[in-house]
Amino acid sequence: MPQFLGQEVHLIGNRLQVGDLAPQFTLLNKDLEKVSLSDFEGQKKVLSIVPSIDTGVCSTQTRQFNSYLSQKSDTVIITISIDTPFAQARWCGVEGLDKAVMLSDYFDNSFGKAYGLLMEEWHILSRSVLILDESNTVRYVEYLEDVHQEPDYQAAIDALDSL
Repeated sequence: MPQFLGQEVHLIGNRLQVGDLAPQFTLLNKDLEKVSLSDFEGQKKVLSIVPSIDTGVCSTQTRQFNSYLSQKSDTVIITISIDTPFAQARWCGVEGLDKAVMLSDYFDNSFGKAYGLLMEEWHILSRSVLILDESNTVRYVEYLEDVHQEPDYQAAIDALDSL
C-alpha cells in the first residue's frame, strides 16, 4: 500500500497491469481545452503521474522525462496531476517547458479513479509511470509505494526503447 507523509493511503480504483488496455480519459490541458487519450492515437505514450507539479520531486520527474524523451518523434510525454490548468501553465512558463503536455484531473478525478491512483485521504494522485504503446496497451508500470521517491527513469526509458 502506498505511503504519503509517512502514512498509508488508500487508492480508489484498480491499478493497471502490463497487458491491460488503458482506459480512455478526457482531461483539461493548460489552455483549458479538453484532451483525450484518443488524441494521441498512433503514438507511444509515457504517462508521468505526479501528486502536484509544485513539489520538488514532481517538478524533477516532469523535467527529467521531458529532457530524456523530448527528441522522440513517435512518443508523447504526458504529465498528469490534480493541479489546476492555471498552476500547470505557470509551472511550464517558469521552467521554460511550454511544449510539455500537462493534463489536469482536478475537475472530477475521473482519471485517478479509472487508473487506481486517486488517494482517498488527500484527493491527489499517487506517483506512477505508465508506458502505453500505439494502441494504448500498457507495456510498463511503476507504482511508487513511497510517493516522495522519484521513479526509475532508466527502467522506463529502457521499456520504451524496447517497443
